[in-house]
Amino acid sequence: MVGMATPAAGDQLPTGGSTGKPIRHAYVGCRTTRARNARGNGLTVFAIDAKGSWTQQQLFECENPAFLAFDRTGRMLYAVHGDMTDVSAFRIDKRTGGLQFVNKTTTNGRNPVHLAPDPTNRFLVVANHVKTEEYPSNVSVLTIARDGSLGAVLDTMELPGKIGPHRTEQPFSKPHQVLFDPSGRFIAVPDKGLDRIFTLTLTPDGKLQRVAAESAKARESSGPRHVIFHPTLPFLFVINELSSTVLSCKFDPATGEIRPIQEISAIPDTYTGPSRAAEIDISTDGRFVYASNRVEDSIASYTFDGVTGRLAHNGWTKSMGQTPRFFNLSPAGNAMFVANEESDTIVRFLRHADNGVVARGEVVAKTGSPTCILFA
Repeated sequence: MVGMATPAAGDQLPTGGSTGKPIRHAYVGCRTTRARNARGNGLTVFAIDAKGSWTQQQLFECENPAFLAFDRTGRMLYAVHGDMTDVSAFRIDKRTGGLQFVNKTTTNGRNPVHLAPDPTNRFLVVANHVKTEEYPSNVSVLTIARDGSLGAVLDTMELPGKIGPHRTEQPFSKPHQVLFDPSGRFIAVPDKGLDRIFTLTLTPDGKLQRVAAESAKARESSGPRHVIFHPTLPFLFVINELSSTVLSCKFDPATGEIRPIQEISAIPDTYTGPSRAAEIDISTDGRFVYASNRVEDSIASYTFDGVTGRLAHNGWTKSMGQTPRFFNLSPAGNAMFVANEESDTIVRFLRHADNGVVARGEVVAKTGSPTCILFA
């Protein structure tokens, strides 16, 4: 289910604006599992012209490309297949922005939900979210060949700890993200099932190790889902899915220790219904943090105090759709793009750099069950 014009993959790219050329591309992953009432068709490439109009350029049909990542050179795109056991590699055509399938391989885990290439571009780290009879939930490491293709799994690590008390959402360890810190030395792994945020390292031969510091603890039943590092200061922010809260944490760049110092709500105090927090991001200047709420369907905005490390509410913006599972800021930082999974829309909001306010949204693309957006 895709809106706008739909040229064939080999057609000339759409043009627009004063330059007559597209200024960038967006890669959108969509859920396809019909058993979960998903309506997506796979991985879509959109061309964005100088006027900001989105036009579909290419559709690569595949199962649940739920989260995406570029390699460190920008020549490859990798996609984990949610609910499955695989990750795929695609080569990016620098001239057209189109994708060419390279290969697919196992992650040695079920329901891979996040992925990240290491700074050397030799390894891909994956969070496998679900425990099955065949696989435990784990973090795995795959090789990346010189041509960008994916190789065998080198290592896996199960995360230890007591499961949280939530009867349905916390039956076992559930790593939900793998994110390298700004130095590239440490990997933060929020675990939704254990109410903890782990810090790992990767050896030169691709082996995972836990740091000596104890993992950071979130409140019981919080369900840590995603994290984001401050771009210049030693702080880390965690979105807790089950409690719809955000943790502000001190981060020690020497040891990798994460220490929570504040918990703040992600939903307004006037809202009393169910909610599931989803995504978190930070402005490039580090002054503003944002978080998305599903069911309540909003984007929360916070100001950040670089001295105390504390967040303060800066307002909420309705997502103009249902279930804002994912959002990110435009490369220039003057816009925010929200993927509303249940209403099949991508909405562009203007973002004011001076006060961090997000407002004036408009639908720029319609595509089934969007869950991730990357800009080239």
